[in-house]
Amino acid sequence: MRKTTLVAAGAALVLTLTACSGNATTGTAEPAAANGQSQSNGGSGLASPFTDAIQLASASKQGTEQSKSAKFTMEGSVAGQTLSATGAMAFDGANTKFSMTSTAAGQTTEMRMVDKVMYIKLPADQQKQMRTDKAWAKISTDGTDPISQALGGALSQSAEQSDPSKMLDQISKAGRIISSDQTELNGEQVNHYKVELDVAKAVDQFAGQAPAAARDKITEMLKGKDIKLPAELWLNKGNLPVQVTMDQGPMMQALGAPGAGDSKFTMKYSDWGTQVDVAAPPAEQVVDLGELMKKAGR
Repeated sequence: MRKTTLVAAGAALVLTLTACSGNATTGTAEPAAANGQSQSNGGSGLASPFTDAIQLASASKQGTEQSKSAKFTMEGSVAGQTLSATGAMAFDGANTKFSMTSTAAGQTTEMRMVDKVMYIKLPADQQKQMRTDKAWAKISTDGTDPISQALGGALSQSAEQSDPSKMLDQISKAGRIISSDQTELNGEQVNHYKVELDVAKAVDQFAGQAPAAARDKITEMLKGKDIKLPAELWLNKGNLPVQVTMDQGPMMQALGAPGAGDSKFTMKYSDWGTQVDVAAPPAEQVVDLGELMKKAGR
């Protein structure tokens, strides 16, 4: 298995989890009702959009904390590579778990995260190449090998931040609501928000999902730069996200990433509150990726 394959799979995972976190918005738009949202609009049960972002965060956080899980799909691109994923996730802070199938660099990969450990399924040809009969590779969040250092910490932090309540806690730090309206999305009435994220207001948060060794450098590269990231959110009548889009191109360009002009994603959520059962693969089918790479001399 080529190292680039694992890095691509890890990049897909980090982007997906970042998409889950949403890095949503703050600020105000036009004058609002006293509580930031008016009464229900018509017979759809959909209230008028919030114009006070703090109230929006509070209401949405209540919904996500009660639901705790959802199914998702993601399509996007990063550093010139097209990425896609589908799966289900149960949000529980550092104990977030998920199962996901992603496609990156032309290869489809099955992944699971359980008990703060990430597992990647190895296709038969890669098992042969790596000289192992184990079907799953494990990435340790505290490993000392290059792969674990490159991906482990970022995956662990991204998993925790994938909890929508964590995203909502960031509302007062990252930006402002540009505009809002009501529309229909996939047959459902939703509140639609256009937002702008000011990277300078939360540099540590934007750099926090990078590998530990690179965080200080990334933080330094982003500091003092006027970087604004456009995003859009669609929330249902329960104030739960059903779709999120974000363009990370301006930030990636500031970091000098190749193909940075095309770094966008669309995240879609469904079946909020669904039962999500994710189990670690049987121990006899698991090999530590760091140890595997050492034996292969990589």
